[in-house]
Amino acid sequence: MSLDEHRYALTVRWTGNLGEGTASYRGYSRDHDIEIPGLPVLHGSADPTFHGDRTRYNPEQLLLAALCQCHMLSFLHVAVKRGVVVTGYEDRAEGLMRTNRDGSGQFESVTLRPQVTVAAPAAGELPDAGLLEELHAEANRVCFIARSVNFPVLHHPTVVVEVDGLPRG
Repeated sequence: MSLDEHRYALTVRWTGNLGEGTASYRGYSRDHDIEIPGLPVLHGSADPTFHGDRTRYNPEQLLLAALCQCHMLSFLHVAVKRGVVVTGYEDRAEGLMRTNRDGSGQFESVTLRPQVTVAAPAAGELPDAGLLEELHAEANRVCFIARSVNFPVLHHPTVVVEVDGLPRG
């Protein structure tokens, strides 16, 4: 049971009418704007494979970004709760999407590859590798986006330990 409700709103506005609307498959642009009050407009399109503009964000990239952001924010949350000091975080994620003969498609999996830099718990000590794996598992369990998708979100993390402000190991 949910204790709180959080609602999100935005406007997606198609900007790709080239004069004849969707009179033909190649006769319109897939360009659109994502508008959220108080934020810069995000310019979107379809993936270039689907006649989109490669200079704009596509929905598949944005879904992957949402999963990465959510996992990172969840990881930072569980790390601070467990006393792990994170000093850096970078994720090079990939998603696998397959299209079907009928033109539909779906993501089959996403693999996150976060490289997390943590401060050594004490001089000369290394953090418990098992604890860091637990933190990633817990972050996945509490990530709102990962909990909402119907495909696996896999994790292949690496850890860099900072000792006296310098990366080690």
